[in-house]
Amino acid sequence: MSMTPLDEYDRAILRLLQENNQMPQREIGAAVNLSAPSVQRRIRRMEAEGVIAANVAQVSGEAVGLPLTIIVTVELVSETPDAIDAAKRSFRDAPEVQQCHYVTGETDFVLVVCVASMPAYEEFTRRVFFGSGNVKKFRTMVSMDRVKTGLMLEI
Repeated sequence: MSMTPLDEYDRAILRLLQENNQMPQREIGAAVNLSAPSVQRRIRRMEAEGVIAANVAQVSGEAVGLPLTIIVTVELVSETPDAIDAAKRSFRDAPEVQQCHYVTGETDFVLVVCVASMPAYEEFTRRVFFGSGNVKKFRTMVSMDRVKTGLMLEI
């Protein structure tokens, strides 16, 4: 599907939605000088084209019993396309993995993992890393303080 180029109205709508995706369309329209039906059409188009990837609530890990955020670098034994795809699937399927980046450099993947405790993290490593047979090594960094967690892009 081809993507419609974003105009200034689209960008303004996206900026507002990034701040509060539950803002009523009439308020968005008033802020960007468009009618609510026009705002609705633009939002639906941007959702259909994948510009708006998801409408989600950002939940506090501490509030739901997942206070530990752990950043993990992972090196694979084999970097064949099949092995990389299998690792991507494994990381994508693990509920503890909040972010997974396939990267260049000295490591193959960088993961952001949220867990309830260090024993829960150990169980995760046994299941996901040691259970795969293709993880050469991984390095764990426990976040001491979440300084910034952002979902807003500069538009």
